[in-house]
Amino acid sequence: QRGYHHRTEINKKIYRIGKAAKEDPNNAMTENDLTEKGITPMGGFSHYGEVNQDWVMVKGTVMGCRKRLITLRKSLLPQVSRKATEKVELKFIDTASKMGHGRFQTSEEKAKFYGGATAKKARKEAKGGDKEAEE
Repeated sequence: QRGYHHRTEINKKIYRIGKAAKEDPNNAMTENDLTEKGITPMGGFSHYGEVNQDWVMVKGTVMGCRKRLITLRKSLLPQVSRKATEKVELKFIDTASKMGHGRFQTSEEKAKFYGGATAKKARKEAKGGDKEAEE
């Protein structure tokens, strides 16, 4: 059976539950970080890709490979410790690239920093549009 039916996690602190990218494209925004960005980091998660469905952010690690189904269940005992009952307020969700040394949270931020091919392309199209208008 290889443990496929026994991947159950308990006592995990849930930080956030998010909607699908189609329903809420800016689902990684917080009250302190108002950058419009989705939960998927630049370039996608390594060995997974983009997050398109509803998602859950938990504290710590989760066993198993990335696309394997796991079961989250409530604990049988009530959680009374200070750590378990504290209210979690996320200030920032990192969406920089997870491959290499990611510096930028969004592709717009990266293009703005580098002056990017997008800016050059826009200038080239503007020049080309002016020449066509003169003719």
